[in-house]
Parts: sequence; C-alpha cells; structure tokens
Amino acid sequence: MVRKKGSLILCGAFLFVAWNALLLLYLWGRPPIGRLGEGGGAEPGGNEEWGVGRGKGSRVNLAGEVIRLAEEVEIQLETQKELLKQIESHRAVWARQKDVGKRETDSTKQEELEVVHQSPEPALPLRDNVDDKAQTVKQAQKLVATVAPDARLQGDAVKEDVGDNNKPTTSAASPEVVIPILVIACDRVTVKRSLDRLIQYRPSPELYPIIVSQDCGHAETARVIDSYGQQVTHISQPDLSDIRVRPEHRKFQGYYKIARHYRWALNQVFRTFSQSTVVIVEDDLEVAPDFFEYFRALYPILRSDPTLWCVSAWNDNGRDALVDPGKAELLYRTDFFPGLGWMLLKEMWEELEPKWPSAFWDDWMRQPEQRKDRSCIRPEISRTITFGRKGVSLGQFFDQYLRYIKLNTEFVPFTKQDLSYLLKEKYEERFIKEVYSAPLVKIEELHQGGSLKGSGPYRVQYSSRDSFKVLARNLGVMDDLKSGVPRTGYRGVVSFLHRGRRVFLAPPEGWKQYDISWS
Repeated sequence: MVRKKGSLILCGAFLFVAWNALLLLYLWGRPPIGRLGEGGGAEPGGNEEWGVGRGKGSRVNLAGEVIRLAEEVEIQLETQKELLKQIESHRAVWARQKDVGKRETDSTKQEELEVVHQSPEPALPLRDNVDDKAQTVKQAQKLVATVAPDARLQGDAVKEDVGDNNKPTTSAASPEVVIPILVIACDRVTVKRSLDRLIQYRPSPELYPIIVSQDCGHAETARVIDSYGQQVTHISQPDLSDIRVRPEHRKFQGYYKIARHYRWALNQVFRTFSQSTVVIVEDDLEVAPDFFEYFRALYPILRSDPTLWCVSAWNDNGRDALVDPGKAELLYRTDFFPGLGWMLLKEMWEELEPKWPSAFWDDWMRQPEQRKDRSCIRPEISRTITFGRKGVSLGQFFDQYLRYIKLNTEFVPFTKQDLSYLLKEKYEERFIKEVYSAPLVKIEELHQGGSLKGSGPYRVQYSSRDSFKVLARNLGVMDDLKSGVPRTGYRGVVSFLHRGRRVFLAPPEGWKQYDISWS
C-alpha cells in the first residue's frame, strides 16, 4: 500500500513539472510586449497590434487581448493548484498509512514483550494523556491538571491474592503499585515546608506522584505550589462559593468547605486519575524519613484484611513522654480513626463517597455507621507532625496537644519485616493476652513508682466514661471519646508510656463493644 502511494506521488510531481515546462515554452514562443513607439509591439492601452509593425494588418483591441491572456494564466494557475492539492492529499494518506503501520508494529512488539515477561499493564502518564477539552494551563511554564477524563498517573498495577489463612501474598508486581500522595491545600504558603520534605524523602516520583489539590483560590499559595514545576501536579477545586448553612453554623463555614474540597479531591484521584489507593496529607504536615516506606509496607496488609479500613501515620498520644523512643518499628491496630496522614483504598472511597458529609468529615468517619467495627493501623512514633497553628480550629487544639507530638527520625525498613502480626486473627489474641496478663495497679502506684519494678507493662482499669476521663487526664493522655472510642484505643484499651513504663488503660476483661453514649 505504501509503495503504491509513493508511485502516485512521484507521478503527480512529474506531471506538475511537465505542465509548467509546457506553459513556459508556450509563453516563450509569443512575441514580447513592445515599448511605446517601437514597431515590435504596443504598450497596453494603445491601438496597435501585438507583434505587427505600424500600419500593417487590421487593428485589434489590445486591452481585450491582455484580459484574455490573463484569464488563460488564471486557468493555468487553477489547474496547477488542483494538481498540488491532489499531491498533498496523497502525501497525507501515505503519512497516515505509514503511522498506522508503525503503531501496529509497536503494538505487536509490546504484546509479545508482555507475554514473555507477564508484566502488569502500565497506567498512562498523567501529564501526556489529559483530555484537551478539560485541560487548563496556569502560568506560562507550569502545567496545572484539572478535570481530565481518562488521565492516568505513571505506574504499574498491583496484583494480590489473599490466602486461606488471610495472609497477604503479593505478586512480583505488588512492590511497584503506585501510591499517590494527595496534599490538601488552601491558603497556607507554608505548604512549601510540607512539599520540601515529601520531595526530599520520596524514593521515586513515578511510584509516589504528588498531587496538590488547592481550594480557596489563594494566589500566593498557588505560586508557591507552581514553583515546584513538574515535581508535583497542581489541581484546583473549581467551586469557591460560600455554602448555605443554617444560621448557627455560619461560624463553621470553613468546615463545610473542607468537606467539599476533600470530596472533590478524592474523586479526582480515584475517578479522574483512576488510582487504586492514596495517602492524604494536609498542607501543614511534615513527614518522617520513612514515611513512604511505612505506607509501602502496609499497603498489602490493608488490601488483604477486610477488618481494616485505613493506615495512619499519626499517634494521637504521640507526645515525647508517652512513646518508647527505642520502639520506632512498633505498630498497632486502633479503632479510632486518626487521620493526619492516612491511606485510603478506592473500594473504601466508593463506599463512603455517596454519603459523604457536608461538614466535620473526620468526626463523621468515627461514627459506627461508617467504621463498621473496622480498624486502622497506627505507629508508636508518628510519621507526621503538624506545624499549622493557623486553621479553622483557631490553633486551640494545636497549642494544647498537637505541637508536642514526636516525629520519628529513625528509618525503619518496614518492607523487609513480616507485618502479618497486624492481621486481626493474630493481633487480637496476642494483644488481649498481653493486656489482661499485665498486673492491675492503681494510679497512685504509677505516680509513686516505689513498689513497681521493671518497665511493665502494667494495667490501669476504668469502668465508666467519667473514670476514663479522670484517669486519662492524670496519666497525661487525651481524654476525649468519639462515639465511645478513646483516641488510639483498640477494644477500649489505650497503650502508652508513663515515666518509662508501658501502661494499658483498659476496661474490665470481657469487653464486648463501645458505648456510643460515652461521647
């Protein structure tokens, strides 16, 4: 087919050259137009013949002859134009045919390569496959991805199987699963501190693409984000309007906008960019050196255990005096949703999104209707800290608790460890045995410490909402409960360090369920 098209093009070119040569010979054979007063012709507009001496033959209309000649030239030019169009059309067909052939060849080679290597199908790159109709450009040298159907972030798909014993067994491709980092931003220019650490510790831009979703339309913050160029993808929440709320909730307008932004941003990650999971951080979080390692290792655990619904980098009771600095590798299950750097699967988002709340999304997540007796994974030492005193909470919670959280500084190679102990069947039996075999002590004994020997663990028991709050305050841990669940609690048990001793603040043995009235 290509050879045939090439012959047509050569034939067309030959006809074009031949036609012009004939036209040139035809015009050359005509007598030249004379100058005024010469016998070899007459100036246009005169009354003398072309190529005829003065006083010879009949006289013709020189102007008419010029018009006729011009028309002939115009006809010849039109003919040449048609020839050029035909040649161009054949060239375009040839080029298309050549391109199709190349694509078919490349496709065949790719299929053969996939059969040989049995590699998973790669997702399409985000920046090269955005639908032009939905793409917008912010600033001259910065691509800002907006709603872009069928876009993909780079990376390989993960394939996993869950065995009969519920232990995750991953294929060779599972370490290559793409884990996007979604940064929720608004009007804090200090987002730079968060992005600097993420980029510094990120082991691979392809496996951990950073998507910064900005609300508020704050120009200075947008410029800071855009300054990172191709290192991040900047998307902008399009609806900046105020939300109609009842009069007593006008002061909570910010919480409504945050919930709206989260919903939009998560839909972009899972529906527009078609990702299978995401780690959500806010623009005032700084991450630990092993932040990416932590989530990479725990992804298969989250994927395989249906009793888990998130992995969090945060310990609500992670103040320096309450954690064991020598146990950076220690991980727990918790019934309390921690947030503040957390991993979510697409399947879980598909469950939550249809009923997503209009405000206070984090407390909504802690309700039993959403939690459904599922747990999260959290660390002994936090893999995130917050530096954002500015926010909708006006800094009160930050000054009281958040500013004292300890950030892990030791890199733990979680991906080389066996984390199957976090699966419910293994974890729960061991955890209950450890808690309720610990000696039961009174809080006074912990404070005095004279009669207690060793680093524990010890157990302090509470029996009511009020007794929990009193004991929690005296031991220095957070005393609030959400739908009856204490912060960091698992089966009602809160684990922490007190004066160097491991302590379990626990309900009586035989605990069955949380009392939602304890809130």
